[in-house]
Amino acid sequence: MIVLKNVSLLRGVKPVLDKASATIHPGEKVGLIGRNGAGKSSLFSLLAGRLPADGGDVEIPPSWLLPGGMAEVAQEMPETDDPATEFVLQGDGRLMKARQDLIDAEAADDGNAMAEAHMALAEAGHFDAPARAQALLLGLGFKLEQTQAPVNSFSGGWRMRLQLARALMCPAKLLLLDEPTNHLDLDALVWLEAWLQRYEGTLLIISHDREFLDAITKVTLHLEDAKLTRYTGGYTAFESMRAERMSQHQAAFSKQQDKIAHLSKFIARFKAQASKAKQAQSRVKALERMEKLAPVLTASDFQFTFPEPASLPNPMLAIKDLACGYFTEDGTPLTIVSDINRSVLPGQRIGILGANGQGKSTVVKTLAHMNRAVSGEITEGKGLSIGYFAQQELDVLRPDEGPMQHMIRLAREVGPQGREQELRDFLGRFQFTGDMVNQPVGQFSGGEKARLVLALVVWQRPNLLLLDEPTNHLDLTTREALSMALNEFEGSVMLVSHDRALLREVCDEFWLVAHGEVTTFDGDLDDYQRWLQAQAREVTAAAKAARDADRVTPARSAPVQITAEAASTPSRDDRKAQAHARQKLAEQAKPLKAELKKLDERLAKAHAEQATLTESLANPGLPASNRAEQGKRLKSLSDEVESLESRWLELTEKIEQMSA
Repeated sequence: MIVLKNVSLLRGVKPVLDKASATIHPGEKVGLIGRNGAGKSSLFSLLAGRLPADGGDVEIPPSWLLPGGMAEVAQEMPETDDPATEFVLQGDGRLMKARQDLIDAEAADDGNAMAEAHMALAEAGHFDAPARAQALLLGLGFKLEQTQAPVNSFSGGWRMRLQLARALMCPAKLLLLDEPTNHLDLDALVWLEAWLQRYEGTLLIISHDREFLDAITKVTLHLEDAKLTRYTGGYTAFESMRAERMSQHQAAFSKQQDKIAHLSKFIARFKAQASKAKQAQSRVKALERMEKLAPVLTASDFQFTFPEPASLPNPMLAIKDLACGYFTEDGTPLTIVSDINRSVLPGQRIGILGANGQGKSTVVKTLAHMNRAVSGEITEGKGLSIGYFAQQELDVLRPDEGPMQHMIRLAREVGPQGREQELRDFLGRFQFTGDMVNQPVGQFSGGEKARLVLALVVWQRPNLLLLDEPTNHLDLTTREALSMALNEFEGSVMLVSHDRALLREVCDEFWLVAHGEVTTFDGDLDDYQRWLQAQAREVTAAAKAARDADRVTPARSAPVQITAEAASTPSRDDRKAQAHARQKLAEQAKPLKAELKKLDERLAKAHAEQATLTESLANPGLPASNRAEQGKRLKSLSDEVESLESRWLELTEKIEQMSA
C-alpha cells in the first residue's frame, strides 16, 4: 500500500502538502481532486519519485518502484519515426527487456540464455502483444491503417493519445493518470472508462469529469489547504459527505462562538467585582484552555453570468448546402462535411456529437468565421452576435500579451466599449486581479487560459454561443459555474464537449457529425453511448478480420529480428498455451474463491448472531447494563456485515470478470 505520514512538500515557497497523511490500499481506484493549482500534479511527481518530500515519510512497495511497476502518461510530445503500434509496445518494459535479452543471447550464442529469453517472451505475451497494442489504439480512436503510421505523422492531440496507450500497455501495479480525458472525444472516453473499470492494479487519477470519476473510482482523496482528506466513494458521494462534514463543523464553530461570547461577556462584566473575581478568573482560564475551532473557509467559488442579449434574431442561422473543410496552399478544397441543411433557432441548446476527425470542430469553426466555407451558404439573422470558445485557446489568445491587453483590443475592435477600470473590474470577476492582468498569457496554466477565453466571450454580449470543448483544463467548480451560466443564458448554444455532465445539464437536442454529414441524433447520451459501443464492435470485428487475412507476426512488427523458430506457433503449442492460460486463471481465482468461502462462513455466523441479539433485545426483562452491551454489539455487527458484504460483491465481480 501507499502510506503518506505527515508529509510536507514545497514548490518554491508555496506549501503543496503540510504534514498531510493518507493511505491507499492495493487495488483501490482513487480519484485525486482539488482546485486548479492545489498541487495534485506535484503529488503525482512525489509518488513517481521526481520530487523529494520536504518532510515526513512516503512509503511505497519496493516492487512498485521497479521498472514497469509504475506507469503514467508522459507529458512530453514524442518525436520518433517508429510506427504507432511499435511505439505503444515499447511501454511494456518487461516485453522490451525480454526482446533485448534474446538479442544478447543470440549474439553470445548462449543456448541457455536463449531458452530463458524465449520463456520470458512467452510470459510477457510476446505473440499477442501487437494485437493488444492495436486494440488500445483502436479503442482510443485511431483507425486501423493509422496503427502502422509513423508517430511524427500525428498532430499533438493524437500523440498524447499515443502516450496514453503506451502507459496502458505497461502491466503496472500502480497507474497514475493526470487528466487523461483532455485530448479524448466522447467515444474514446467511454472506451477508456470501461478499460479502467477492468484494470486490476492500483489507480490514482486526476480528473475534473464528474461522471468519469463516479464510474471508475471507489475512493476520493481531496487535496485542499495543503491537507489530504480521504472519502469513501466516487465524486458524487464525496460531495455529499463533504457538505455534511462542513455543515457539522460550521455548527460546532457557531456553538463555540456563542460560548466564547458568553464567557467574554461574563469576564468583562464581573472581573472588577471582588465577589465575582474568582469566577471571572476561572472563565479566563477556560477560554485559554479551549481548543479554538476554525470557521469553514473555502476558496471563493467562481461564478459568472452571460448578460442578456441585445436581440434574439429568428432564425439565428440558416444553413443551406454547406460544405466544411480546409484549403491547401494552392487553394484546393478538402471537404470533410458536406450537404448541411439546418437552422438554428433562438433558445436552442444543441450538443454536437461525433468521433474525433469526423468534423465537429471544423463545422463550428466555419460557423464562427474562423474557417472559410468550401461551398454553400450561411445566412445570419439581423443582429447576430457570435461568442466563440476555441478548443485550442491559442487560436484566440496571444501568448505575449496579458488579459488587460486582450480586453482593451476586444473592446476597441469588437465592442462593447469600456473604460480601463471597467475592464479591470470585469477581469476581476474571472479571478484575474492585481499584476495578473498584465502577465503574459503564455505563462498561464490551461485553466487560467480557459477562464480568460470565457471572459472574452462574455464581454461581447453574444446571442449565439459556439463552444468547442470549453471544459478542457477547467476544474469542477468552474465547470459547474459554466453549466449554471449556460442554463441561465437566454440565447442559443451549440456545444462540442466530452463532459457528459455538461451535455446532460445544458443540451436538449443533439446533432451527429459522422460519415461526412450532419444528422439529428434521436436519443439521449445513454443512447449515444450504446451506439458508440455498437460502432466499436464493428471496428473490432473489422480489425480482427484484417489481422486474420494478413496476420502481423512479431518479427514484422518489432524493430528487432526474432528467429523463425521463436516466431512459429504450431497448433500443439497453441493448445499448450491455452491450457497454461486456463491454469493460470484458475490459480489467480483460487485465493479469491477461498476468501469468498471464508466470507460466506463469517456472514452466516454474523447473521445468526444478529438474529440472537435482536431476539434478546426484544425481551423486556433484560437488565439495562446487558441491553446497552448487546446494543453496542449489534451496532458493531451491522457495520461488520456491511463491510463483509461489500467485499463479497467485489470478489464476486472479479471472479466473474476472470470467467468472462
